Amino acid sequence: MRIMVNKMQTHEFLNWDSSKISSFRLALVSWYDVNKRVLPWRENTDPYRIWVSEVMLQQTRVDTVLPYFERFMQKFPTMRDFAYATEAEILKAWEGLGYYSRVRNLQIAMRQVTEEFGGVVPDTKEALLSLKGVGPYTAGAILSIAYGKQEPAVDGNVMRVISRIFEIDEDIMKPKTRKTFEAILYKLIDPEHASAFNQGLMEIGALVCTPKKPMCLLCPLQEFCEAHQAGKELDYPVKIKKTKSKTIPLIAVIIEQDGKYIVEQREDTGLLAGMWQFPTIEALPNENDELVKLKFLRKYGLTLELADNVVTHVKHVFSHLVWQVELKQARILEGELSGRTKCLTEKEMTELAFPVPYQKMWQAFLKQKGGNQE
Repeated sequence: MRIMVNKMQTHEFLNWDSSKISSFRLALVSWYDVNKRVLPWRENTDPYRIWVSEVMLQQTRVDTVLPYFERFMQKFPTMRDFAYATEAEILKAWEGLGYYSRVRNLQIAMRQVTEEFGGVVPDTKEALLSLKGVGPYTAGAILSIAYGKQEPAVDGNVMRVISRIFEIDEDIMKPKTRKTFEAILYKLIDPEHASAFNQGLMEIGALVCTPKKPMCLLCPLQEFCEAHQAGKELDYPVKIKKTKSKTIPLIAVIIEQDGKYIVEQREDTGLLAGMWQFPTIEALPNENDELVKLKFLRKYGLTLELADNVVTHVKHVFSHLVWQVELKQARILEGELSGRTKCLTEKEMTELAFPVPYQKMWQAFLKQKGGNQE
């Protein structure tokens, strides 16, 4: 029977009897106990480690997070170590993970815990939601995994699994849809094994019930899945496409002076706040050189000579926009550094946090420089 969810049915969608719910729980938890991946944040139930891992895993694959988590825990083994680290230290530790507001909010929240909760991560939803950057998913993950509480944790993997099981037609991009999934899971979640239940759903979504090629024959929840029985697995979850992202053309320059390089710190607020980059302006790749140089002069007070060749092109996709960056070399004809710019050695640069597109530019420059020296 297909379950159509609307406002009138949000709390009356689940027509399973207690026996079927028990069978679902047993199938899920048993599968997880046998098939769960060995991951460093699963070594214990320390809420600090679990919290950090959940924030890292937002919008990021497990394989990508693993080395970051290990390094992060080595640098900040306790909550207090992280809560009172400098911004430069936390940004460097997060460098490459993206969505840098996550680590800033995480630090603010952990300072709150340190100062307002005696350094103990709260074990109630109300208290967790009062912390900076903590939403229903993170709160649910901490409560269920660290404290074994019967609280759902609804992420993208979970929504995909549940939407297929019940053929839920609501757009998962709408905030109100989360309430539908939470209502389902409050009835389904295993009160005795809340941690394994939630992590099992996440694990099935990551390994079995994948977006484009679900491995239904291997799924322990196959017999419960309405979409599978109807042969419509790929119709779910329902996700209305967002409007096309805005593309911004940029030109960045590497300026070398006596073995040092000019870098600039971005503003303290906004996109990639506080991180470092090479001098950059908004300009089309084929824009007249004189106009490009004028833009650099207006922004940085530097008169530049631009090299003819392009070092590299970098495309970087954010959630709401796309950067198309052309990197060139340049040298200063007139002007002095001011504002948020510095001239640093390669070693000094390694201590700063650079966004991924600028890391790619730097690597391309070093490769070209090494090739020119051979």
